[in-house]
Amino acid sequence: MSPPPRLRLRIRFTKAGKIRFVSHRDVARLFERAMRIVRLPMAYSEGFSPRPKLSFGLALSVGHESNAEYLDVEVTEMPDVESLAAALTDALPDGLTVEAVVVLEQGAVSLQQVITSCTWRIEVLGVPTDRVTAAVALALDAPELLLERVRKGKTAVADVRPAILALRVAGPTRGTPARETPTRDGLPPHGTELEVELSNESTSLRPSELIEVLGRLAAGPDSPEPDGGLIEGRVRRTHQWIEVDGIRSEPVSRPDASTRHELRRAS
Repeated sequence: MSPPPRLRLRIRFTKAGKIRFVSHRDVARLFERAMRIVRLPMAYSEGFSPRPKLSFGLALSVGHESNAEYLDVEVTEMPDVESLAAALTDALPDGLTVEAVVVLEQGAVSLQQVITSCTWRIEVLGVPTDRVTAAVALALDAPELLLERVRKGKTAVADVRPAILALRVAGPTRGTPARETPTRDGLPPHGTELEVELSNESTSLRPSELIEVLGRLAAGPDSPEPDGGLIEGRVRRTHQWIEVDGIRSEPVSRPDASTRHELRRAS
């Protein structure tokens, strides 16, 4: 006798405000609690300690916000999908908002495997916008960008230039009470916002690593500050991208919102 077909839902949600300081693991616990509150018929793993069958997309670093987070959940019977987004949002703390819920087709690939790249809005503090602009131009023109990483106690140097798929300076920002993190000289954190698309495939790059690379370029070879004085401000993930049969899209589209975006391609 063949097993019954798997019933899976994909949920799109946002993470913003103070909840950005809650870890990925704790966000998973909050969703488990919300699903129990709304009595979602979740499927559970077998064994001594059964767990709900939840599968999240790419982990979001603590302190970062997102317009486009995803999770998959397996259910034992199909719920009222139309009302589920609002019900889950009511059961979640402020800052976590479920925007859409869709039913996955049988055999749909997991989020971890299908996402090829992410678009970010990254605020850089500590230096004038013209210096950030110059560093961006150097990064786009560079044939390679070497970054030293420590993995499992071993140091390795990787060329991360292929991971920068697109990059542009969106413009200056002004410090607000929500992001009043003093710079090294004690001045208000007026900064520069970048829009960047980073690969999630064989060569990947984190926003913090991009700032490290740009800081070296902003500093120049003779600077006393090896990081160029660049400090990470607000970071928001705006899109996660998949590609199926040559067509690029989001795993779940935001309701009534276009996914178009214009970036300087980093070819």
